[in-house]
Amino acid sequence: MRIWTWNVNSIKAHFEQVSEWLKVEKPDVVCLQEIKCETPNFPAAAFEEMGYSCAVHGQKTYNGVALLARGKIENVATGLAGDEADEQARFISATVFGNGRPVTVASLYLPNGNPAPGPKYDYKLAWMKRLKAKAQELLATEEAFVLTGDYNVIPALADMKRPEAWVNDALWLAQSRAAFQEIENLGLTEAFRALHPNEVAYSFWDYQAGAWPKNNGIRIDHALLSPQAADRLIAARIHRDARGHEKPSDHVPVEIELVD
Repeated sequence: MRIWTWNVNSIKAHFEQVSEWLKVEKPDVVCLQEIKCETPNFPAAAFEEMGYSCAVHGQKTYNGVALLARGKIENVATGLAGDEADEQARFISATVFGNGRPVTVASLYLPNGNPAPGPKYDYKLAWMKRLKAKAQELLATEEAFVLTGDYNVIPALADMKRPEAWVNDALWLAQSRAAFQEIENLGLTEAFRALHPNEVAYSFWDYQAGAWPKNNGIRIDHALLSPQAADRLIAARIHRDARGHEKPSDHVPVEIELVD
């Protein structure tokens, strides 16, 4: 089972790029973030023509997440428990079925948190606590699951080209990294680093200041796997070439592959 995560930075603006890549690569499961549209406006019919079932948690103008799968999608759930006032569309999970054993997959769009300190950063840290609680809940089932998406966290110095540019940014602040580490320390495996401990690779390049031509990137799109999913992990890769598209998202697809 090949599982992709991709922050598409507006499905309307980048539908052509996304559809082109899916037609060529044909991943089994696709987790999208920042679709920036309400659920009824998501191009589900177009993806269904490509062979994908769709589950969508949209929001007007901002945020929004979706799951696409070539097999069945069941047990769809949206949002994280712990804050009834939170209306931001940042989390969707479901059971997906390939040719073998089912897997619970979540597409998540963790808050950016800037400017920090401030209310937006407080929201980011609170959201991460709620994600940790969700991970604990899923771990108790002792079943395979994948929490993947745009975490808006740079885990280590190796995950950025220009550390000096991120010193005071919410993506790199010590509290952000510690909160990410707390979730991983529950017993989850960060797929890309597990298989590529020393590789220099990024998943995001800003549109500003020539970041892409200069390779001034950061790695903020991650997949955290339960022990049952990690046992099945055979590959992890970043589709860097997607950033070179004529009208690209500022993120590229990150893929993991699980053996059935």
